[in-house]
Amino acid sequence: MLAQVHSFILQGIDPIACEVEVDVADRGLPKTTIVGLPDAAVKESMERVRSAVINSGFPFPMSRLLVNLAPADIRKEGPIFDLPIAVGLLRAKNVIQTDRHKRLLFAGELALDGRIRPISGAINQALLAKRLKLDGVVVPVDNASEAAAVGGINVYPADSLSSVIGFLNEVHEIEAHGEINIESLLQEEAVPVDFADVRGQEAAKRALVLAAAGAHNLLMIGPAGSGKTMMARALAGILPPLSREEALEITRIYSSIGQVPKGRPMLTRRPVRSPHHTASSVALIGGGAIPRPGEVSLAHHGILFLDETPEFPRQVLETLRQPLEDGHVTIARAHSSVQFPARFMLVAALNPTPKGDKPTDAASQRQMDRYLSRLSGPLIDRIDIHVEVPPVPYEQLRGGRNGASSDVMRTQVVKARQIQIQRNGGPLKPNASLSGRDLDRLAVLDESSAELIRQAMVELHLSARAYDKIRRMARTIADVEGASAITLPHVAEAIQYRLLDRKR
Repeated sequence: MLAQVHSFILQGIDPIACEVEVDVADRGLPKTTIVGLPDAAVKESMERVRSAVINSGFPFPMSRLLVNLAPADIRKEGPIFDLPIAVGLLRAKNVIQTDRHKRLLFAGELALDGRIRPISGAINQALLAKRLKLDGVVVPVDNASEAAAVGGINVYPADSLSSVIGFLNEVHEIEAHGEINIESLLQEEAVPVDFADVRGQEAAKRALVLAAAGAHNLLMIGPAGSGKTMMARALAGILPPLSREEALEITRIYSSIGQVPKGRPMLTRRPVRSPHHTASSVALIGGGAIPRPGEVSLAHHGILFLDETPEFPRQVLETLRQPLEDGHVTIARAHSSVQFPARFMLVAALNPTPKGDKPTDAASQRQMDRYLSRLSGPLIDRIDIHVEVPPVPYEQLRGGRNGASSDVMRTQVVKARQIQIQRNGGPLKPNASLSGRDLDRLAVLDESSAELIRQAMVELHLSARAYDKIRRMARTIADVEGASAITLPHVAEAIQYRLLDRKR
């Protein structure tokens, strides 16, 4: 007898429908075969299914079993097919006596005693079931709140194989997980470091407000001990709260690799990733034999902080150029390609020289030039704000708390983002993502502003990309100031942030 059960496959973070077909043939010698490009974990699933079925009190057929995972041309990975295989097997042997399973999507790893262990990608499973207009999903108990975050789909939390069989036979009901109020979970980011604790550096704080307000990439250059790392850590505390769309996108990425915190339905804070400078290009961008998201994707809608940036291998840094421009990473393999979202704020910090001090003579200036040359021109061109972080004078260090606090700076950022949401078309389109056509419409320059940019491009040898960066920055500066039109001071300040363009 033949039975079909709905499950899913993850290609990157995108769920694809998978039909699990189980055929039990009474003729022939007992043998189990799984086809459809299964990996080792899938091939081993029949041993887990066998023990789970028997230990749950159900008969396991001593027959010829064939399991087909369709579509057959996509590789199947992981233990998520244990539960759908078991359901298909028991339906084929008429242990399950209804067709209730045909309107549900199943995924789960079986323990040998029949318990159902958590899986990766539960939120993607629920999104697929909703798109296919199924009645609901059956997921492990530990994944139920994550799947319920999607909304508009019944989520049935299952703790054991026997409870699933009883549910399908309508012997007892599994109560669907309640709706989750995502908006109540999206709290403002807790402040790890308050900017009021940063002595001096008001010019750098201003640049950080603008970076957060428009989601712009930022590069801080200054001698060791001037506060670059401290301010980068404080930056997360002034970013606006996540929108529902952003939270779902981030959770999908982390769910695909099983990194949603246990007991939490979704990630509710903007991610901050800070890889060590020994990280490889695969760790940073993603990849591997089975493509996984890298640090740039794990920082989606958040911050990727590269401390001591020139210490990263140059070939690793160069891999950032494409995601900085496109907002996603495409990992190509011979059999397929996978795309991961990667729209993040790059925050780079570097010292002027390997020793960490400022140049004082011609020799040390040449040393600085060699050190900065580890960052290529095209990579620097893709960073919106270059700001110098000078040493803090002793008089400011021995004083008390001073300057703008994180609360004040966050208020400025949130107000500017609200303006952008209304004007640009939603929370997923901050000023940093505006195209040239968008800028022509939303960042109109008067004659004096256009002339200033023309002079800057001629004298500083700025690229066409830098021209758009200046316009985006001017638009953000105007938003922070609450101005509807871009004026000459806004453009002048935006040009000031092309610091390394002036040094090339």
